[in-house]
Amino acid sequence: MELILGYLFIFGARVVDVSLATVRMLMIVRGRRLEAAFIGFFEVIVYIWALGRVVSQLSNPVNLIVYALGFATGNYVGSLLEERLAMGYVTLQVIAREETGRFLTEGLRQRGFGVTTYLGEGKEGSKIILLVSVKRKLLPGVMKYIDREAQDAFITILDTRRLVGGVLDPKRG
Repeated sequence: MELILGYLFIFGARVVDVSLATVRMLMIVRGRRLEAAFIGFFEVIVYIWALGRVVSQLSNPVNLIVYALGFATGNYVGSLLEERLAMGYVTLQVIAREETGRFLTEGLRQRGFGVTTYLGEGKEGSKIILLVSVKRKLLPGVMKYIDREAQDAFITILDTRRLVGGVLDPKRG
């Protein structure tokens, strides 16, 4: 029983520390250094505990396998956690036919989003290009609206590190 609890400890600790590492890296990329440092403090404590358990019992190869499984699972859990947290902003670049783009622009503005537009030229003629910055948490709803109203639009979604100025509805982002 003690052996199984040891395996569970190693596995669980790796899942926790790798998940924390994923979130910490995202914080760094988004310029949230203080939060990243705070997370890193706990991440390294958990990491050292798990590593110490494995290194102190190198004659047990199952520890190493459980350690690696915890690492792999931690990557998966960390990516799910990041998706759930949906921190920061994204900028959508929507390229649509001119009439559709104008309709989208008005609809998005009525929903409280800032939209910048400019004209472009595509293979099939004039296009309107919309730039919309939104909180990542709101992305699914915005995408659902765009998909419903402009099925033929070309959309790119870019991570936005920082926003300065512009029109952002404080309730919506």
